[in-house]
Order: sequence, then C-alpha cells, then structure tokens
Amino acid sequence: MGFVPVSRAFSVVAASLLTLVISIAKAGPTGEPEPELRHRMAQALAEGSSFDDRYDAEVWLTDFSSRMTRFAPRALTDSAQRLDFLRMLHAESSRAKLSPELALAVINIESGFDRLAISTTGAMGYMQIMPFWLDEIGHNGDNLFNTQTNLRMGCTILRFYLDKEHGNYVRGLARYNGSTGKPDYPYLVLNALNRRWSPR
Repeated sequence: MGFVPVSRAFSVVAASLLTLVISIAKAGPTGEPEPELRHRMAQALAEGSSFDDRYDAEVWLTDFSSRMTRFAPRALTDSAQRLDFLRMLHAESSRAKLSPELALAVINIESGFDRLAISTTGAMGYMQIMPFWLDEIGHNGDNLFNTQTNLRMGCTILRFYLDKEHGNYVRGLARYNGSTGKPDYPYLVLNALNRRWSPR
C-alpha cells in the first residue's frame, strides 16, 4: 500500500465535501405541496407590496447593491438590473413577512444569483423552485425563470416552512431544501446571512 501525501489526501477529502455541499445546497424545495401551502401560494400570486419609506428604500437598496457587487460579482452586473432585482426581492419577501436578508442568503446558496440555474432535481431559478408548482397553481404563461414568479413562490414556501417550524430557522430551512434532519444546508444559509447579508 503506497503512501499518500497529506496535502493530496486533504485535497481529495475537501473536493468530496465540496461536491456533497453543492448537491445539498442546490436541491431547492422538493416536497409535494401540502394543501395549506398550496392555498397560501395561490393567494401570494395575487398580491404585491413595496417599501413604505423612500429614504429607507434608498439606504437599503444602496447597501445591498454594493454587497451584491462584492459577494456575487458576476450576478446582475448591470446596476439598474441589480436595483430592480433588489426592489422586487424586498417587495416579495416583505409580502411573505420574511426577512429580505434571509431571502438573499437563500438565493446566494441555492443558485448563486443565477436566474437560469437548474438543479439536478429540476429545481429552477433564483430560489430553486420545483416545476410541479406551475401545475399546482400556475397561470398560463407562468415561468419559473421569471424573477417575480420565482421570488414570490420561493419566499412564500420558505415562510410557510418557518411557520410550520415555529420560527426555527434550522428546521424551516431544512424543510425548504428537502433535507430535514440534516443541518448542513441551514448552516450554509445562516453562515451566508451572518457573514454577507445581515442587516446593519
């Protein structure tokens, strides 16, 4: 049996762990829709909201646009598109009574801000939504690569699972990702939230 250098062995282990983390992170909400969640999703698709205060909006948008250029430099490189995305994300997360910063952390881990991301399980878009949602509550012409549709569904699903888990982020995020009982995905999201997207 040959000797394997420590640095090479470490590289192999690190590569294996990275592959496992990526496969966990890109799973998206895969569970079949519960009747209560189906109802909430149908309501969500007919609603909308926005910032209440112009100054707060300017501060938040400027701050998080700057963060996106640091932490996701290849995503939404056009500043006008980035601001439109952030306005929409803030509106959809607020409508779902979800922290927009948490939604950003989920998107960071789920798709890396790639609007056209598709996981190995078929989950699509920013928040990695499974296509069966279009069959459940979609309208003619709905598209999971459409930013507003994707954000609205993702924020609504995540809020539903957080409510089901009584606000427990670890369990709620695991349910969103379809990895209940495994802390890897929730900790990835919470680490991204704390290091990159937490409000100041």
